Amino acid sequence: MRRGVFSMRTCRVKAYAKVNLFLDIVGTSNGYHDLDTVVVTVNVFDNVSVTRRKDDKIVLKTGGGLYYVRDNEDNNAYKAAKAFCDAFNVNGVDISINKNIPVGSGLGGSSADIAGVLKAMKKLYGIEEDIKPLADSLGSDSGYLLTGGYARLLGRGDKVEPLDIDKKLYILVAPSKGGCNTRECFKEYDSSPLSPVEGGADRLIENLKNNKVVGSDFYNALYPAACRVNDRILSVYELIAALSPSAAFMSGSGSSVCAIFETPELCYWALEKVRKLSRGAFVTETLSSSELKPLPFFRRSLYSLTDADDD
Repeated sequence: MRRGVFSMRTCRVKAYAKVNLFLDIVGTSNGYHDLDTVVVTVNVFDNVSVTRRKDDKIVLKTGGGLYYVRDNEDNNAYKAAKAFCDAFNVNGVDISINKNIPVGSGLGGSSADIAGVLKAMKKLYGIEEDIKPLADSLGSDSGYLLTGGYARLLGRGDKVEPLDIDKKLYILVAPSKGGCNTRECFKEYDSSPLSPVEGGADRLIENLKNNKVVGSDFYNALYPAACRVNDRILSVYELIAALSPSAAFMSGSGSSVCAIFETPELCYWALEKVRKLSRGAFVTETLSSSELKPLPFFRRSLYSLTDADDD
């Protein structure tokens, strides 16, 4: 094991959400669905703070954010810390998470927290080894969220192909009341599977590289299944689609319906229209891997996010 010098006691990181711009299911293997998905980091994040302990205990506290999650051993952030301690034989940690990523929204909040905890612990304990395999074992998007930006994910989401795309997208995100359970969504999909969209991801990638947003490129094979699990998703989608966005689509396994508009001002105009069906709706922007810093403009978002730099 390679271990560098470490002196800091506490590390704070921003655990960013992701949006699936394209998601297709291309098969199954070893009991899992094989995905072909184009994802991008967006400017909404959980604040994760990790402090080294002198014993082997792991203490998780959640609160202070917009959303509540259990702070027990079933939380994936706790599991990530435990896996890191076991893998690298280090002491325990105190973890504090302020959740701003909506729960059950298809934005990768749980995977983001896994990535955030692992990144913080790697820095705290001076671990030089690659932690992506550990992240992949804990959550399907977690390995990707260690770095973020635009990427194409294959398999269970563990095969990451970074994409050289800088296109800035302004997105209205509208979580549907009641969320959407991932397991139920995939079970519903299996009852009525769809044929893969040939060349779909390639078309989206090519157009984004050429600074084009083509509405028909944005696709999610899980959308019909998610609507059957939670019919509020369909209601939110229909309301948003009537506002004539450049593109409208669902992220992940739901429940968030996303809409791309040409300007932030149009996003905020649409936000006022959809709040009656999605009280947790908000406006955000995509972040390429080279930036991943909140912009001052988006402090006006429904979410008043902390703008402190990572330690």
